Amino acid sequence: MWDRKTCLVRASLPAAILVAWALATAAKGPVEEGYRWYKGNLHTHTTHSDGDSSPDAVARWYKEHGYQFLFLSDHNYFTDPGGLNQVFGAKERFLLIGAEEVTAHSQKKPVHVNAYGISQLVPPQFGPSVRETIQRNVDAVRAAGGIPSLNHPNFGWAVTPEDVAAVRNLRLIEVYNGHPTVHNEGGGGKPSAESIWDAALTAGRELFAVAVDDAHYFKRFGPGYSNPGRGWVVVKARELTARAILEGLKRGEFYASTGVELAAVERTENRLRVKIQRDRNFAYTTRYFGAGGKLLAESYELESGYTLKPGDRYVRATITDSMGRRAWTQPVFRR
Repeated sequence: MWDRKTCLVRASLPAAILVAWALATAAKGPVEEGYRWYKGNLHTHTTHSDGDSSPDAVARWYKEHGYQFLFLSDHNYFTDPGGLNQVFGAKERFLLIGAEEVTAHSQKKPVHVNAYGISQLVPPQFGPSVRETIQRNVDAVRAAGGIPSLNHPNFGWAVTPEDVAAVRNLRLIEVYNGHPTVHNEGGGGKPSAESIWDAALTAGRELFAVAVDDAHYFKRFGPGYSNPGRGWVVVKARELTARAILEGLKRGEFYASTGVELAAVERTENRLRVKIQRDRNFAYTTRYFGAGGKLLAESYELESGYTLKPGDRYVRATITDSMGRRAWTQPVFRR
């Protein structure tokens, strides 16, 4: 049984604007020779768990709104993407990749781990603590050949920074989740999802951040509903195949976004460089963060970068526009 997220909290913007963002940030050609940007959603639900629409209808929404790939991640249910891929056409058009939201709990707290790239159901695992439950489910996803992602760490205030820092072999964490009740920003003395990510990076974990919809409602739109079009990732890959997209996620060759579009992201051995695709007359602030969430540098230019200095353990960037939309790059670690 899964933990149903209620739909009683106000979101910040109407659905029509969110859909416009989605359309505005579709992949736009080569980023460097042999590569393209591919936009996709990693977390959504259908009538196979607690969504209001069929897998076909959900996939159709994303395809019609400029996405190139989609993971259907129902609670403790695996949807084989093969049939849908025959309908929509995978080759350079629209691709579905196997996934599941492995849904468990510990001490009455929700523990949800998405499994990406699996080919069969991963049964949920349970432990004596939240930390052990996360670890057991990460291990189960790995054993099934999937990429594990920790979902909405502040949902139910279930996960602490110390929990995430202690988990081994976790690859992804949701820094933004579009559901209106997951407390992305923290509050009341509790850290934001972004701060939880920084705590794990500071502890030496090589962990990449994703933004997702966690959409449940495709028939009713409004501030209190978990609707599509709020958070996504854009993966740099040579082709639109499951293998290429999954490899990009594993390597951190992607950025996460709620509306800011990046023209280029370069992560070399010691340097991170960001180039923003400007939207109309919007202004941008790029902040470079390091260990402990320390602000290392700030830029108001469309193109900027940061080179690791002695003592820096990693650098990552958060880009915010004058409408409040954001993008997150993956970190460059000192080797």
